[in-house]
Amino acid sequence: MKDNLIFIGMPAVGKSTVGIVVAKRLGKRFIDTDLLIQEQEKKLLREIIAEVGDQGFLEIENQVNRDVKAENSVISPGGSVIYCEEAMKHYKEIGTVVYLKASYQTIKRRIRNPQKRGVVLREGQTLKGLYDERVPYFEKYADITVCEDGCRIEETIENVINAVRAYGKNGGNTGRKRRGRRYAPKK
Repeated sequence: MKDNLIFIGMPAVGKSTVGIVVAKRLGKRFIDTDLLIQEQEKKLLREIIAEVGDQGFLEIENQVNRDVKAENSVISPGGSVIYCEEAMKHYKEIGTVVYLKASYQTIKRRIRNPQKRGVVLREGQTLKGLYDERVPYFEKYADITVCEDGCRIEETIENVINAVRAYGKNGGNTGRKRRGRRYAPKK
């Protein structure tokens, strides 16, 4: 069933905020996989990471996301899901992957303190380094790319809904590997 939408992108792009509203507007369920991880492990994400480390967390994140059973849902995984090959393969099979794209400047403005926001940075890694590392993964997995730069949240939501509808009308994924469609805000 490919009637799911999976939102990927950096922390602070609004995967959950945009996702909840898009789900309501399209009559879909909303699933936040960070909450599923916390439910399964009976701990907060930061407690899991402190206990098992970054690699251990990615293994848990891969397992939880890989095992998501969903139909007619908007799924919002954590930003690091793109490192989880099995999970991303599963998401490509069960839905359309929507990359909520924002420039580094936009992300930096939204995340004033990465630690308080719960952004996991490796020793010596900067937010810019994390951004540069993740963007190629987001672009690799995206079926649809929606650029948020210069948009208010309402505009991003409209752009996502319009992009999803246009993608559906154009036949969606035909099985060929192709770059995600890009939707920039209307000026």
